[in-house]
Amino acid sequence: MGFLDTVIKDSGNEFASLVSDGVAAGDVDNYVDTGSYIFNALVSGSIFGGIPSNKVTALAGESSTGKTFFALSVVRNFLEANPTGGVIYFETESAISKEMIESRGIDSGRMVLFPVSTIEEFRTQACRIVDKYMKEPKREPMMFVLDSLGMLSTSKEMEDISNDKQVRDMTKSQLIKGAFRVLTLKLGQAGIPMLVTNHTYDVIGSYVPTKEMGGGAGLKYAASTIIFLTKSKEKEGTDLVGNIIKCEAKKSRFTQEGSKVATRLYFDERGLDKYYGLIELGEKYGVFTRVGNRIRIGESNVYPKSILGDPEKYFTDEVMAKLEEAARTEYSYGN
Repeated sequence: MGFLDTVIKDSGNEFASLVSDGVAAGDVDNYVDTGSYIFNALVSGSIFGGIPSNKVTALAGESSTGKTFFALSVVRNFLEANPTGGVIYFETESAISKEMIESRGIDSGRMVLFPVSTIEEFRTQACRIVDKYMKEPKREPMMFVLDSLGMLSTSKEMEDISNDKQVRDMTKSQLIKGAFRVLTLKLGQAGIPMLVTNHTYDVIGSYVPTKEMGGGAGLKYAASTIIFLTKSKEKEGTDLVGNIIKCEAKKSRFTQEGSKVATRLYFDERGLDKYYGLIELGEKYGVFTRVGNRIRIGESNVYPKSILGDPEKYFTDEVMAKLEEAARTEYSYGN
C-alpha cells in the first residue's frame, strides 16, 4: 500500500478515492434520457445523453412555463428506462394528484410523493432517504425531484407568520446553501440524479433586461446544470395542445454555457417531443437541406411537419449518427 492509499484509509472520509479509481461523487458514468434528443444534447453534449445520473439539474422559469410538466416527462422516461427504479418527488405546491401522474403515463406505484413546506424539512427528509438508500444491499435506480424550491419556506418564517411578525426572513438563502452543500455530496456518492424546479424574476434596475433565479446562491453553486425555460403556445388547429419550450443553458459543467434549443412539450401523455429540434440542428450542419419551406431528403422535398409526424421513417440510424456528431460539435466543450 502506497502513501496515498494510506492517506485515504486513515482519512475516515468515505468519499475519498484515487482519481484513477473513479471519483464516485464526481464522475458521471451514465445519464438520464430526458425524452427529448435536443434537450439531451443541451445538457450533456450528446443526443443520446441526458441529465447526469449523480448530480443536481435545475429547471428555472416564470410561472406557468411548464416546469412541472417538464419534470414529470423526465420522471416518466426515467421509470420506463429503469423498470425496477423509483422516484422520490418532493412537492411544495400541493398541485400533484394521482390523476395527473397516471394521465401522463407514469407508474404511480413507483413514485413516492413527499409534501414539504420548509427547507429544513426537505433537507432532513432527503438526507435521511439517501442515508437509508446507501445501506441497501442492492440499490435499485433512484431519482429525486424537488418541485419547487421557490415555494419552500423556513421554520423561522413559519414562526414569524404564526406570531404575526411582519419581518423578512434573512436566513433563507443560507439555509438553502447549507442544505444543498450537504445533499449534493450525498447524491453524488449514491448515484442519484436530482431535478429541481425553481422560479425566475426580472432584475430591477439592470441596464439590459435580465432574469435571475430565486433562492439566493445556494442552488447556483450546487447545480451542475441550470436551464432557463421560456415558452410559447403550440396549437393543432384551434386546440392548444402544448408549449414550445425555449431552453438556455445558464450554467453547465458538461456543455457550452449560453447554448439554446427549443423543444416541444405536450400536455398529454406524450410529454416531451423526442425529435423536435433535430431538423434545425441538422440544417445547420448540412444533414438536411431546406428547399423553400420544405426539407430535401434523398430525392424528395418533405414538409417539416410530415417528418416529425413520422420520425422513424426519416431519422434513420445513419441520420442520427450525423446528428450526434453535429450535437457534439454544437454543444460540447472543446469543439
